Amino acid sequence: MAEFTNSPDRDATPREALEANFLATRVSFTWMGVRRALDASQNADIGQLFGAEGKFLSSAKKLLDTKHTAYRAVSSIKSQVVSWWKSISLPYPEQGIRLIRQDDLDSFEQQMTRFREQLDRAVDSLDSCYWELKQNARLQLGSLYNESDYPESVKGAFLVDWSLENVSPPDYLLTLRPELYEREVQRIRGQFEAAVAMAEDAFVKEMQKLVAHLADRLKGGENGKPQQFADSTVDNLKDFLERFKHLSVKSNTDLENLVVQADGLVKGVSADALRNYEDLGSWVGQQMEEIRDNLDGMMEDQPRRNIIRRNK
Repeated sequence: MAEFTNSPDRDATPREALEANFLATRVSFTWMGVRRALDASQNADIGQLFGAEGKFLSSAKKLLDTKHTAYRAVSSIKSQVVSWWKSISLPYPEQGIRLIRQDDLDSFEQQMTRFREQLDRAVDSLDSCYWELKQNARLQLGSLYNESDYPESVKGAFLVDWSLENVSPPDYLLTLRPELYEREVQRIRGQFEAAVAMAEDAFVKEMQKLVAHLADRLKGGENGKPQQFADSTVDNLKDFLERFKHLSVKSNTDLENLVVQADGLVKGVSADALRNYEDLGSWVGQQMEEIRDNLDGMMEDQPRRNIIRRNK
């Protein structure tokens, strides 16, 4: 059986473990908009083409070719940042904030620095062909082209930043306004209780999706053999199980047990083995079906659990 790493104090509640072992982080972007709304006169001109009133129209123009290789390289890094940040963190009720383990802080800083360097290089490449992109836009937009829509350079127009956020009540309130300090303590505890629920629900949904996909692939077709599936079908599940073990604050014993069960089924087992050994693939598929059924039950119980948590 798999052992869970970085387990919190057994006497601590999930909420206490989350508060004690996690840090609040914010990742933000400065991003040049590539669309501009048309003004009233332009909307009126378009309306005339269709016999419509311009005030009832809302139109926009695209400033740059977003399918250009250089622009897509910049956008790709933003997607990578968001995806990676979510993969190493837990949700928090306040928009734009996610929670990372304290012992992941150094690796978080290092990876974000690498992303920033990659973005800077990609923006440099975009800037080198910016004039070309503008000229193409001038041809495509015709009279809708407006030079003032464009900065002189895209350097500085695409940035990524990150910070640690203080989600604790300020110490000065304890002496200045003790009653307000206590109110803030209770509010923040509620935020962390909600974060525990959000994390648990997200884990259940993601695991259910991954397990269901593998179970369906391993279910025998008409010839009784497992269906074709990519290595990522197994690898993605393994990655999830490792991530869960790293981030879990043990808020749901049933879910923990299902993770251990699934981990035991796929640990050391390759996608090729599941494809090529029918008995193994069939047995693992049956076990995954049982796990999926249990996860389905958890998803059905989620609305009721959320109501119970809100009423606490």
